[in-house]
Amino acid sequence: MAKLLDQIRSAVRSRHYSIRTERTYIYWIRKFIHHHSMRHPKDMGEGEVAAFLSHLAVRRNVAPNTQRTALNALIFLYVQVLGRSEFNVTGYRFAQKPRKLPVVLNRDELDAIFAALEGVPKICARLMYGSGLRVMEVVRLRVHDIEFERLSLLVRDGKGSRQRITTLAEKAIPDLQHQLEQTRYYYEEDLSIEGWAGVHLPNALARKMPGAPREWGWQYVFGARERSIDPKTDLLRRHHIAERTVQRAFTAAVRKAGTDKPASCHSLRHSFATHLLERGADIRTVQEQLGHSDVRTTEIYTHVIKRGGRGVLSPLDL
Repeated sequence: MAKLLDQIRSAVRSRHYSIRTERTYIYWIRKFIHHHSMRHPKDMGEGEVAAFLSHLAVRRNVAPNTQRTALNALIFLYVQVLGRSEFNVTGYRFAQKPRKLPVVLNRDELDAIFAALEGVPKICARLMYGSGLRVMEVVRLRVHDIEFERLSLLVRDGKGSRQRITTLAEKAIPDLQHQLEQTRYYYEEDLSIEGWAGVHLPNALARKMPGAPREWGWQYVFGARERSIDPKTDLLRRHHIAERTVQRAFTAAVRKAGTDKPASCHSLRHSFATHLLERGADIRTVQEQLGHSDVRTTEIYTHVIKRGGRGVLSPLDL
């Protein structure tokens, strides 16, 4: 299996996919091989893939998105690695889960959770609520993504590789400026280290702008405390903090705050959208802020506030 996994890594990296995608594809390909008693994928085909996908839906009860991710990984394996010209998987059981309403925190709950946080996780949590960011998006923010004067953030590494501009709360500015001071300290320290290759740049930007990885504006706002070796290039870099660092701190804060709701970091994004609608924001505006490609995804928040699709407050109530 080791040789096959090396071939997969090579195929993923030649297409400049993220390390996250690489690990996800390898995870599902391993699961597929183990499910079929360690048979080599070249000796299997569409039927075995369909059986595995049905197993995920029926036995594992995975979410539809999880099943689609597994399918994408296996299609990549057969088409891009094993060279199958056609690979059409049909006849499997689709994963189905009832759509749940998002968990939304009220103002008192948010205040209690923020009070239980400190340091970088607190700044990240306030940004997720104040700007509607996903945890992945907040840890990947770069210095020049912040526009203090325009009160905006550029989200360049959003879901589906989509970019968008979202609002920046004035109350978040002092904490962000303090964080940038720490980031500048790390940056100047990195510049003095022999062999430091600069920050990772997405896609082919590093080739187009070879000096950019060492420029101040491209550095991560929330850089990791320690430098590390990039697993894809073997170069010395400073990556951003891990998503799980923020997630674990937030989970601990929810417990400390005594909140009964099953809240996660994503609940901050849900709360952002719901509170905007409650204050009279147009649903199209909220859609743009969240980066949803389809307004129907945003409309779930109108069900949360139980006011249909109007989402408008009378000026008399403001």
